[in-house]
Parts: sequence; structure tokens; C-alpha cells
Amino acid sequence: MDWDKLRVFHAVAEAGSFTHAGDSLSLSQSAVSRQISALEEALQVPLFHRHARGLILTEQGESLNRTVREVFAKLAMTEALLTESKEKPAGRLKITTTVGFGSAWLAPRLPGFLEAYPDVTVSLILDDNDLDLAMREADVAIRMHPPKQPDLVQRHLMTLNWHIYAAPAYLAKHGTPARGEELDRHRLILFGDYNPPIAEINWLASLGRAGAPRRAALEVNSLHAMLLAIRGGLGLGALPDYLAAETAGLQRILPEVSVPRVDVFFVYPEELRNSKRIAVFRDFLLARLAEMP
Repeated sequence: MDWDKLRVFHAVAEAGSFTHAGDSLSLSQSAVSRQISALEEALQVPLFHRHARGLILTEQGESLNRTVREVFAKLAMTEALLTESKEKPAGRLKITTTVGFGSAWLAPRLPGFLEAYPDVTVSLILDDNDLDLAMREADVAIRMHPPKQPDLVQRHLMTLNWHIYAAPAYLAKHGTPARGEELDRHRLILFGDYNPPIAEINWLASLGRAGAPRRAALEVNSLHAMLLAIRGGLGLGALPDYLAAETAGLQRILPEVSVPRVDVFFVYPEELRNSKRIAVFRDFLLARLAEMP
């Protein structure tokens, strides 16, 4: 089996269409289609069911794609280890974390990391879903929960606190709640049921309430959008302290309320335990986190 054809096959299998695979490979749709047809002819088996809405792997295609994914993951791991200098960290570091933490806290601090380690390049993948580190979708993850996959190295980084915030203008107009029960009279801004980055992210909806959770005035699947809406005076909302601490125009309310605490973990595959890039990035994170109030 030709490696180029397998690379194209894997791209099509992951993308689900010739067009999207061609975009990722910088190939035309017809070129991708020809490569797949040639591979199917060489193997004498169909690899895809063709449908108007896209492509679906056949049973043989599923089997081949599982093997190809494993092979390419091993190759990517080997490449990462081979390109790393023995004297100093070098090469690409693929980091994944949640959209909120990655955009608001991590991204602004990456210039300091890259200045300290100029031979390292960073690929930052922001996704509230967990990427598969074992399959080399990323080298290292910062996660808001312990890892679920086996054979991953984990280190507890910190514990995130969440608190309730509002804009002073909103409180001046609607009053400041003194107890959780009084939230019934206020507009709430919640994350919404769109693959939340942490469990129980909408704890505010049930605070001081024995019955059904309160309905939101606004649901949005972005912590940054929640922050802007709260600061704009739309209503009250719960935010992680790392996000609120660096934003002017917010007032913390109900400070005595017991709030959820989220444990954050630094996670990477066992095979990269001796990677210098991961070691220096971990130390960089710990140093920056120690600076947080």
C-alpha cells in the first residue's frame, strides 16, 4: 500500500468528504477521488459508501483506518522525539485546553514562553472536547478534570474558583441580592447546554432553590461572551476567577456563598515523559500560576 494513498485515505476518512480532505491536503477534489479509487482498486475492496450527503466508511474501511490512525500517531510521536534537541527544547508543541481558559488566560502568556524558548513553536488547539492524546491529536492538555484515558501522565496544576459577578450599573438598577434565594428576581446569564467545559457549570441556576433550576435570560456557549454580557449589564453570571480578575467593570456579589472548585490537570502521554518541551512548558505554567492572586 502506497503511503501517499494511505495519507489521502486517512484524511478522507477523518473529514468525511473528498472536498474537505482536499482542502486539508491542498489537493483538488478530483485528485483525492482518484487516489481513493486507485487504493480501492489495489486492495480489491470498497473503502467508502458514497452518499449524496457524504462518505461513510465500509467495514473494510473502518479496519484500515484504525490501523492507519495508529501508524500515523506512532510516526508523529517518533518525529516529535527525534526533532527535539538533546541540549535544549526544540520543535513543535501541540497544546490543547478549553476555549475559555486557552483564549483568556493561556494565549496572552504564550509570548513569554516563546521568548524564553525560541526554538519551540506552539500549536494551540482550543476545544471543550477532550482530544485524544494517545492518538497524537495533541502533545499536552490542560484539562478541567482528571484524565479519563489510561496511560496518561497527570499533574495537578491548580484549583479554579468560581464566583458570581454583575456590572455596577445592573446592580444600581435592579438591586444587589443578599441571599441565593433572591436570585429568583434577577436575570441570569448561563452557559447553556452546549457541551460545557466543566460539569455543573450552571450551578448558579440552582443556588438557594429547592425546586427546578431557574431559567436563563441568556444562554451562550462561550465564557468570554458571558463575561461581555455581564459587564454590559444584561444580568448576573458565574465566572471563573481567572477570567474575572483581569476584567474591569465587574462587581463580585454574594461573596459568602459556597462556590464550586474545579481541579485543573496537566496531562500528556507516557511516551513523552522525557520530552524537554513538555518539561519546560509545565515549569512555565507553574511559574505563571504562582503569580495569580
